[in-house]
Amino acid sequence: MSVTLPPVASTSNAADHSSTAHALLRAHLLRTIRDQAPVSRSELSRVIGLPRSTTTALVAELLREGVITEAPGRGGGAGSGSGRPPTLLSLRRPDGLVAGFDFGHRHLRVAVASDEGHILAEESIQLDVDRRAATALDWARDLLSTVLDRAGVSLADVRSAAAGIPAPLNSRTGRVGSPTILASWADLDPVEELHRRTGLNVTLGNDAAFGALGEMTYGAARDLADFIYVKASHGIGAALVLNGRLYRGSHGMAGEIGHTQIDPSGAWCRCGNRGCLEATVSIDVVRRQLEPLGLDPLNPDDMGHPVATKVLSQSGRTVGVVIASLCNTLNPEAVILGGDLASTGDHFTAGVRDSVRHLAQPGPALDTAVIATNLQNRAELLGAVACAVATPYAALPA
Repeated sequence: MSVTLPPVASTSNAADHSSTAHALLRAHLLRTIRDQAPVSRSELSRVIGLPRSTTTALVAELLREGVITEAPGRGGGAGSGSGRPPTLLSLRRPDGLVAGFDFGHRHLRVAVASDEGHILAEESIQLDVDRRAATALDWARDLLSTVLDRAGVSLADVRSAAAGIPAPLNSRTGRVGSPTILASWADLDPVEELHRRTGLNVTLGNDAAFGALGEMTYGAARDLADFIYVKASHGIGAALVLNGRLYRGSHGMAGEIGHTQIDPSGAWCRCGNRGCLEATVSIDVVRRQLEPLGLDPLNPDDMGHPVATKVLSQSGRTVGVVIASLCNTLNPEAVILGGDLASTGDHFTAGVRDSVRHLAQPGPALDTAVIATNLQNRAELLGAVACAVATPYAALPA
């Protein structure tokens, strides 16, 4: 993407325009480093459309001021060719604690962590996040106060925060991208609402995207460059990680597999369509199926029942049909399953694996591992913490 400089209207104010242009270039360069880090100088020049000499001069200025840092790149990494690997640039992370918020459809989790991402304290509560946005936001404030007290630190020690919510987010507006999914949030600016309640600068993200980030930082995806993270809980959402980077799509709403239609005559979905995946398979649907037998899908002692085994296996196979199509398109190294359904035991995961094995293209080069998270339903919270840790300048323009 190229940068258009402001025109110089006259000699008398040329200096002002030059200063403005310089500030715009700096801001654009910083945003690019933030979004692409770690990134080489040559990649920066290509992405922002500036001559290499201009990029080099701006980078040198930011390095002198301590705003960015550089580190040696690894051979074969970004910007590498034959010869010595280039140095890679990142924003400098300031000192201070961070906070993470995980808003699920039926829960809220909050944590405070060190600037290295070590959790100091966390707390959770069950509540209706979908229909009670204001209440959920108030609880976010209260739980933040609780975890700060428990960790023995103050709000003044927290330098950045991140929050995940279970809805598609429009990356251009920062708001919920659908008026029917998480409807009580549709008219809200979640970043502003959290800032008003907590005083913190907050980075907002989709919960599945933060789940993928949690797996990349703390879990099963630490050594993976291409994978799909699927959160299967009250809704079904996915995050796509391609070549080590989260793919968000043109408006930030990639991965909404829960609203893939699998049965045109099926149950009505909250998105307004019929037969969507999450209207057919979710922890709520499974709970309703098992309720007549007095079985709870989140009670491990109940999951050995033959009916529970059958229901969970079939639910996994249904989700796996949609995931198999993604595997054929993206050829990921792995599919990582998170959320309540993935925590019910092996039967759901085995069902997903069965569909992927039978419906995705066969062959050793195309085999995709299907594994359940080992983060105990905390991938989204840990991803929010990881995002906050990696946010050097929360006030940097989007």
